[in-house]
Amino acid sequence: MNDVPKAAPLPAETKLATPVATRRRRWPWLLAGLVAIGGGGAIYAWQAGLPPFAPAVQAPPPPGQPGVRRGGGQAPAIPVTAAAASVEDLPILLDALGTVQASNTITVVPQVSGRITEIAFREGQEVKAGDVLVRIDPRSLQASLDQAVATKAQREAQLANARLDLNRYQQLLRSNGTSQQIVDTQRAQVAQLEAQVQFDQATIDSARTQLDFATIRSPIEGRVGLRQVDLGNLVSSSTTTGIVVVTQLRPITVNFTLPQQTLPQVMQALAAGPVPVEARLAENAPPRLDGTAQPPNPIGQLVTIDNQVDQATGTIRLKATFPNEDQRLWPGAFANTRIQVAVLRGVTVLPLVAVQRGPQGPYAFVVRDDNTVEQRNITLGTIAGSQAVVLAGMRVGERAVTSGALRLVNGSLVQVAEPVRPPPSVPQARRRPPPPAAPAPATPPAEAPARPARP
Repeated sequence: MNDVPKAAPLPAETKLATPVATRRRRWPWLLAGLVAIGGGGAIYAWQAGLPPFAPAVQAPPPPGQPGVRRGGGQAPAIPVTAAAASVEDLPILLDALGTVQASNTITVVPQVSGRITEIAFREGQEVKAGDVLVRIDPRSLQASLDQAVATKAQREAQLANARLDLNRYQQLLRSNGTSQQIVDTQRAQVAQLEAQVQFDQATIDSARTQLDFATIRSPIEGRVGLRQVDLGNLVSSSTTTGIVVVTQLRPITVNFTLPQQTLPQVMQALAAGPVPVEARLAENAPPRLDGTAQPPNPIGQLVTIDNQVDQATGTIRLKATFPNEDQRLWPGAFANTRIQVAVLRGVTVLPLVAVQRGPQGPYAFVVRDDNTVEQRNITLGTIAGSQAVVLAGMRVGERAVTSGALRLVNGSLVQVAEPVRPPPSVPQARRRPPPPAAPAPATPPAEAPARPARP
């Protein structure tokens, strides 16, 4: 057999030298990778301003001196918006959540029993006082009235005969043709018949009233709700649900509550004259389909204050009335109300966003002529809505920072910019769907060319 020659074994020195040489060739690459990682981290720390590349924190400049950059350069101006203190008439307004309630709500219930023969209204219809709503079958009531009239006629005939007999007996008494007892008895008979005639007249009036109840009319002017009974049903005076509900929407009332602490202000306002109340509907109203603006909020008048404070909530109930000609207020709905209790004449006001709070009380950053700000303590008075009355600390015409104050310190350099206002909304007309395209006229199929006849 042929033997495969075996490789000669390497010496021991050669086996040890090969791994050492491999490890020596790897060291330059590992060192280059570490240098690259370290350089990238240094660049990232320099760009992010991390230690040790973070800029040194410098103390704020003294009052009256604009900020200076490190190295002597001027610090960049901080963009802010500002508003000037002005003299205005500030109304004192109180906001509350109210509930709309109809001035009158009438549940139409039948007063006689019978079957409904006519329903003379439409659901949601506007009706006036006296308009016919429902008619009930009046035949049995008419019969009762006719019976009462006939009974009265009978009694009147008997009364006439009794009066003639009384006259005869009185003439006979003068000639001693009869006794006084017979005359007195006949006179009592006449009085009894007169009383019966009066009773019959009362019965006629009652029957006529019952017959009039068969025609149900609207007691007030208002809007008819949903019908509860259909035509042909048998109804009676014991019906609890009623036939329909009529509510008066013009005028309409709004009941709302205020904290008991505001009661003296409201009482003084009522003593001074009419107190206007605004129902704030435009804020939550959806946009109109035609793109036009919402009408102004309804304005009403405070009517009265409840005679006691609710001990459970510490609030007082108030009632206001609104003309509601456009019927934007609906019974049962919630409405945000705003009541004006007083007006402060000729006071210095400042937007509330310009007022900051600190350990020493309220303050504001006042913009000086050199475009630096001064942190100045101010004394506030009444705060109404987005305005605050400044009693001391600012003069009329001085400007205070309204936005961007978080980055300011005393003496910071600022650049006053105009406040950002949203662009005015332009009403856009609703897009109408394009008219359907007219169907294309059917084209007759092209005639195939005639094939030549084969010879």
